Amino acid sequence: MEHIAGLLLVVGCSGNMAECRELPAPAPIYETFEECEAEKPVSLRELEGEAPRVIATCVFVDPALVYDDAVLEWDITKDGQLTASLEPVTSFAVAHNGHARQKNIFTE
Repeated sequence: MEHIAGLLLVVGCSGNMAECRELPAPAPIYETFEECEAEKPVSLRELEGEAPRVIATCVFVDPALVYDDAVLEWDITKDGQLTASLEPVTSFAVAHNGHARQKNIFTE
């Protein structure tokens, strides 16, 4: 199994930072966080024409934790900084249709 300690998140935004979307990073996973930080400027240069403003951050992935189900949560702060974290999914929503009629295969 590959050891992952860093995830590169790249986001492209409008000029006023009102609208942002994730951009595909050239190499999104790294064996060390430091490796991710070292490659971040290269990835930013490669994607600089994809949006008026392109920003990136490396997200630390704790190799001791198991991320079977996780969500990458990110936000742009008021001063234009990209913040992100990998959060394990801890609850699940279950849908149930209370109006569905149960069919008894033995009596119908």
